Amino acid sequence: MWVRGTKSAWRGGIRRAVAVGLAALALASGSVLTVGAGPAVAAFDPAGQDFWVDSSMGPIKSRIFRAQDGNTNRVVYALDGLRARNDLSGWEVETDISRVLPAWNINVVMPVGGQSSFYSDWMAPSNTNGQPQPYAWETFLTRDLRNALSARLGFAPNGNGVFGLSMGGSAALVLAAYHPDQFRYAASYSGYLNISAPGMREALRLALLDAGGYNIDSMWGPPWSELWLRNDPFVFAPLLRANGTRLWISTGNGAPGARDAVRSPLDAYNLTNAAGLEAVALANTRAFQMRLDSLGPCNAVFDYTSEGVHNWPYWQDQVFKMLPDLSANLGG
Repeated sequence: MWVRGTKSAWRGGIRRAVAVGLAALALASGSVLTVGAGPAVAAFDPAGQDFWVDSSMGPIKSRIFRAQDGNTNRVVYALDGLRARNDLSGWEVETDISRVLPAWNINVVMPVGGQSSFYSDWMAPSNTNGQPQPYAWETFLTRDLRNALSARLGFAPNGNGVFGLSMGGSAALVLAAYHPDQFRYAASYSGYLNISAPGMREALRLALLDAGGYNIDSMWGPPWSELWLRNDPFVFAPLLRANGTRLWISTGNGAPGARDAVRSPLDAYNLTNAAGLEAVALANTRAFQMRLDSLGPCNAVFDYTSEGVHNWPYWQDQVFKMLPDLSANLGG
């Protein structure tokens, strides 16, 4: 569903959502920031293949789920959220996409790890948690992993798709903007797509400290540096339009739904945070849409749901809703 807002509605929504959502970003704890309101229940899929690739960060594991028909030219990367684990991707743990997408004859690549990384190449190791090597996730995804998948599995290195939630949503757009030969399709679910907005940098600083003790200055340097601007989807939106990237952008509205049952005071606290996080994502996404609209016609779908907080069931819903469009735009 293509949705266009007015300037007055957008400005009012920004003020209200940022006020609520930035507070949630600052207070978020436990699984809330990227896992959502409910606790995680491991769901290892035995159909997956562990695929290890060397990198400047050391050996990195990805989980590979092969297309049912055996093709190697339809490939999508699924990026995790801020609290990415080191054993399995949240997409495998929390959703059924590892089973559904291969049935649509799509090969799924799930990189594992990268907590608080924004899947970016960092300037230096974080000096607040003893990180031994700086993150180099953009290089890993667009060179090391890409080349290894091509050489060892025959996966097409071009015409791929990439999608992600929250942190992974903005990262998906970064990858598509600067590596259009590899990624012709990019999707963001509940992503932070206007990180230069007032209060966002401060909120992200607190979020990275909370999720692993990472110093955000080691990522892109001080606020307003060139690297901050390079990684802000609001700023690089013209690249996505010029590339002709097919985009699918979605958020909920921060209102809890039937799936967000509250069973305890902790659940209520987590749900409040998840609602606030989604309010920030909604404000960021509305701003990003207005930026794209200002550039003229773009190859994008924006989908705003009538309910939904920062929680895995809603992100799985978006993958399945997007799936026919994704399938039509992969490979070739």
